Amino acid sequence: MKQGFWRLAQADPDWVAAIDPDGTEHRAGELLARANRLVHGLRALGLEPGDGFCGLVPNGADGLVLYLAALQAGWYYTPVNWHLTGPEIAYIVADSEAKAFFVHPRFRREGARGAEAVEPHRRFLLGDDKGDDKGDGFRMAYELTAGRPDTAPEGRTAGATMHYTSGTTGKPKGVRRPLNGLDPDDNAELMTFLLQMFGITPGRPNAHLVTSPSYHTAVTQFGGTALHMGHTLVYMDKWDAEEMLRLCERHRITNSHMVPTHFKRLLALPERTRTAYDLSSVRWMIHAAAPCPVPVKRAMLDWWGDCVYEYYAATEGGGTIATPEDWKAHLGTVGKAWPISELLIVDDAGEPVPPGASGTIYMKMTGAGFEYKGDPGKTAANRLKDFFTVGDIGYLDEDGFLYLRDRKADMIISGGANIYPAEIENELMVHPKVADVAVFGIPDEEWGEQIKAVVEPAPGAEPGPELAAELLASLEGRLARMKWPKSIDFIAEMPREPNGKLLKRKLRDPYWEGRDRVI
Repeated sequence: MKQGFWRLAQADPDWVAAIDPDGTEHRAGELLARANRLVHGLRALGLEPGDGFCGLVPNGADGLVLYLAALQAGWYYTPVNWHLTGPEIAYIVADSEAKAFFVHPRFRREGARGAEAVEPHRRFLLGDDKGDDKGDGFRMAYELTAGRPDTAPEGRTAGATMHYTSGTTGKPKGVRRPLNGLDPDDNAELMTFLLQMFGITPGRPNAHLVTSPSYHTAVTQFGGTALHMGHTLVYMDKWDAEEMLRLCERHRITNSHMVPTHFKRLLALPERTRTAYDLSSVRWMIHAAAPCPVPVKRAMLDWWGDCVYEYYAATEGGGTIATPEDWKAHLGTVGKAWPISELLIVDDAGEPVPPGASGTIYMKMTGAGFEYKGDPGKTAANRLKDFFTVGDIGYLDEDGFLYLRDRKADMIISGGANIYPAEIENELMVHPKVADVAVFGIPDEEWGEQIKAVVEPAPGAEPGPELAAELLASLEGRLARMKWPKSIDFIAEMPREPNGKLLKRKLRDPYWEGRDRVI
């Protein structure tokens, strides 16, 4: 069966292709017409193949239409993180050289500040607010599409998304890949390789639950690919453990994309809540973004069965995959290389290390070259021949399975010894009184760095010295004392992005103000 949203929508316009967080259903024919009108409108605005535009939009059909328009007109679409401030948004709009900027009314305030980076006639507000009386310079998006034909535009050519990295060590950079000039549907069919690696099947009845913000690369890629395979996209506005279970039952979800933090929250639900929902439709629950503690993953497999798949990749490319069977045979692995990928583990001199030895992880993916837009220095610095790295540390076993140790930038050097925070975090995370945890190095006059843990207590757990002592005691016999935190602080809520990525710099940086730290 031929795949690709545009073909599928023409063949079955009544297919419910997307369901908004408020339950509004959007049929494929409607989305197709909206995307076509947008292409015609943006072409009239002067956009040509190779140009790009940005969207500051929540999860739902509005952002999906922007994505579908770009991917059939040869444009780059950059979804912007809606948690950013106006100046941060303006930086991305300007750096991406956006020729149009679309803002949802929910984000109008910071969006208006960010819109200053683009010409006034290229700023568009989504929705039906015809008054537009707040004087912030937006045109209404319907003005761009009103009267435009809903027929397919001529000269269709494949576009792409250009996501911005999180900027954990400086300003974010756009990961830009060359456009391939293919027919959009043929390109979409090639994209389905991603989900096919997990054994996911095309067509209906299949439904993909979008659990995290669509401005994240993996969320866009997995959701977009599921759509191109004919799956219905069911959007969550904000992740909630029980709400996820409810949606899985309500919409007969077959596949989704999660992070280990989601697993921890699900497992913390009362047993009566966990067993109240029918999850029998779920066949592929895919996770990534951070190392998953072995007990947490094992508990999910015990609960959900052999449908929990894992992978390792980055905005820049990938990657590895671990089936449930792989993981059980190689506890803690993130899998083996994709058929189109290769892995390389090297020491600080760039020389390959033997199996079992830790080093910097480099990857390459066939036909997936990229550059950091406007930063050839960063592009070159992260390359080793035709491999790239995002700075993670890990090792390969004798069978070629990859294990993550930590981010190189997060490694603690105490008394000359390399200590990996992720190992300590994984041990603390399994404690029932821990909802979330971060471990990092802080200055120590004698040892260079000492180990600090910051813990978000589980509901009902009382933070304080007694809990700190209990957590440390739980490490006895499981972790060498040299790896024990020297101190534990408590926090009401861990600073994580909605995709689960921990913003550790927000916790660590105050301790290093005025000091030099090599990262």
